[in-house]
Amino acid sequence: MPLMRAAVTAVFAGFLCLSATAGPVDQDRLDQRLTRLADQNGIVGLAVAVIEDGEISFARGYGVTQLGGDPVTADTVFRWASLSKGVASSMVAKLAAEEQVSMSDTVAKFNTSLRLPGGGHTHATLENVLSHMVGIVPNAYDTTLEDGRDPATIRTSLGRLKAVCPVGECHTYQNVAFDAVTEVVEETSGRSYADMVERYIFEPLGMGQASFGRQKLQESLSWARPYRRRNTTSPPQLRSVKNAYYNVPAAGGVNGSILDLARFARAQMGLAPEVFDADTLADLHTPRVYTRREQSGMSRRYGGHLRDARYALGWRVYKYGEAGHRVVGHRGAVDGYRSLILFDPERDSGVVALWNSNLRTPVGIQFEVMDMIYDLPEKDWLQLDSE
Repeated sequence: MPLMRAAVTAVFAGFLCLSATAGPVDQDRLDQRLTRLADQNGIVGLAVAVIEDGEISFARGYGVTQLGGDPVTADTVFRWASLSKGVASSMVAKLAAEEQVSMSDTVAKFNTSLRLPGGGHTHATLENVLSHMVGIVPNAYDTTLEDGRDPATIRTSLGRLKAVCPVGECHTYQNVAFDAVTEVVEETSGRSYADMVERYIFEPLGMGQASFGRQKLQESLSWARPYRRRNTTSPPQLRSVKNAYYNVPAAGGVNGSILDLARFARAQMGLAPEVFDADTLADLHTPRVYTRREQSGMSRRYGGHLRDARYALGWRVYKYGEAGHRVVGHRGAVDGYRSLILFDPERDSGVVALWNSNLRTPVGIQFEVMDMIYDLPEKDWLQLDSE
């Protein structure tokens, strides 16, 4: 059953308003901004939800599931891409809370296919894997995964790479290596990874549209097709739904609606303590390493609005704005889909967004909403008024 304290007050044209109390987010202005954004070339479909003071105050779809198709609604299913990593770390944390595993357990304790240079897998811990501190080149063998090779075979071949740093001493973002936690969950539980996540996370949180795999995506009553533009002036082109990152479910296998994502965000704020207790969330969101590459990208694109970029367990942690508010989030991208989540766990407030194109502009949604939450001056983060 959905864990929401507010009643539904309006449902129309894909719009869902769930908060009975006005908050700092100007919903009319946000809706106008998102409507304009959805009219841009390159945007096909978009869904956005806002959480204010613990309530899902806004959830709306924009555009269409496919060109010439049905409108996107709050129940339209998208791929979550790398937001799946926060789901995976939360699943492992649930097992740790039940003392079935420990974050300090080595990968070698489990029957995983992961091998690391110089026998690094014999001392790499689950914490190292979930924080991308396994000492190999970033995104190792992602292209091989995309070419259709079996991920377990690829994980074994990682041991033949040259180490870029000792295990636990630097952050190098991974997908194939990260998915070793799928094998850990399955060995520990005796169940499939998808079944465990559904039982422990999706069902208790009322994430009714959330699932794993291409078949489940395409069986959804409303699902967004993937699109991609070749350049800034070309129209979006329909893509096929590719299976590669579904084969690494912990790294990129989740599907879900914007309401599913908003419910998951609430739980990460501590608003579903029967699912994630305070100690579990503290462990998940405690930074393990400074991410220089991420900080450089944030500074270049957004002028340092997000600072001190660090990585926790499947989550990024930043300081927001000049006041340095602590925020937690992540972004994701697979061919034809993008996603984001950003929230302030102290204020029980944040924003989530899903869209079915490769356009980067909607990343600015997180700043437009969080600036409202912090009562900061308006800025054209969506580049709607730029000449």
